[in-house]
Amino acid sequence: MLSTVTAKGQVTIPKSIRDAMGICSNDRVAFIREGERVLIQPLRTLKAFRGAVKTKGSGSFIEERARAKAAVAAMVKGESE
Repeated sequence: MLSTVTAKGQVTIPKSIRDAMGICSNDRVAFIREGERVLIQPLRTLKAFRGAVKTKGSGSFIEERARAKAAVAAMVKGESE
């Protein structure tokens, strides 16, 4: 696929590539130089992974966070004894 570089150095990523890579407007991408080639890679933020991990049971985020804090506190307490 071909694309033209504008006077400002901008390039349009073809729609088929954006769709295949899951790139949406306002997403960030990285340009990686490999010798004479340049690769483009979508950057995934933590926000992109929201909902990827299910909670145990029907607990809320606040309950899960409290359990995680309690587990870390217990682990730290055990290390200090």
